Amino acid sequence: MIGNFTPWQAMAASAPLFYQGLHGGYSGPGVAVARDVDRWWETPAARRVRRWRKPVIDRLQPYLGLCMRQPTVIAPSILSANFARLGDDVARVIEAGADWIHFDVMDNHYVPNLTFGPMICEALKPYAGKAMMDVHLMVEPVDALVQPFAQAGAGLISFHPEASRHVDRTLALIRDVGCQAGLVFNPATPLAWLDHVMDKLDLVMLMSVNPGFGGQRFIPATIPKLVAVRQRLDAYFERSGRAIRLEVDGGVKPDNIAEIAAAGADTFVAGSAVFGSADWAATIAALKAGARTGAGPA
Repeated sequence: MIGNFTPWQAMAASAPLFYQGLHGGYSGPGVAVARDVDRWWETPAARRVRRWRKPVIDRLQPYLGLCMRQPTVIAPSILSANFARLGDDVARVIEAGADWIHFDVMDNHYVPNLTFGPMICEALKPYAGKAMMDVHLMVEPVDALVQPFAQAGAGLISFHPEASRHVDRTLALIRDVGCQAGLVFNPATPLAWLDHVMDKLDLVMLMSVNPGFGGQRFIPATIPKLVAVRQRLDAYFERSGRAIRLEVDGGVKPDNIAEIAAAGADTFVAGSAVFGSADWAATIAALKAGARTGAGPA
């Protein structure tokens, strides 16, 4: 018995938590498993599990510990890397402790800058190894680039709702090609876009700068917005048993990451803070330590 529950009850109640923790940092065959877990969680059998799941989880809380919390992810943005040696920089930053590689795609239309396409993503994927290629599409329209980036090695594809004519359809398209799906909110974008698509999301990203250029300062108004999103994601977790990551992009540094994590973020894009530092490994370690401090005890 575990907390007065049978091992089967404990496993059934906590399996989605273990799955989220293990799958959170990697792409590949696990994405297909993710889709199967999501489908099962909506079956009649799963609904019967959910009727008694909450009291089981409440009793198991001391045993589950960190499984209730998404592991911290640091995702350096290669927008701040050395473009003359991107492959080497990707390999070095992974060796220095980065969890994901953040890939900013800009089209000089939705945002005032022009960056990378699928061919560069495909060329860099071998240097990233098993690390997630976290592709952030700042483009309009969105749908035409989903399949090329999936084929190029993207593990997660996120986009801005304003750039898609049909947000639900775009999210479904991303998942259908085997990638995790994310929705990105600019500083002034309202959160109402979340209301009817939570079941198709693996990640919500808040821009803490206006998109287009690296090296900008963190916008303080992002903190209450993070708190609001975290409340929504926690409420969804209580209903569904499925955790959704909360990512922040823009101005994240070792001296402010604790406050950002305390507001609810678990995934952090850091470009100039990492690539502009003298010691990438020390900076990533400082970011992870700050995130743990802000998140507090599990």
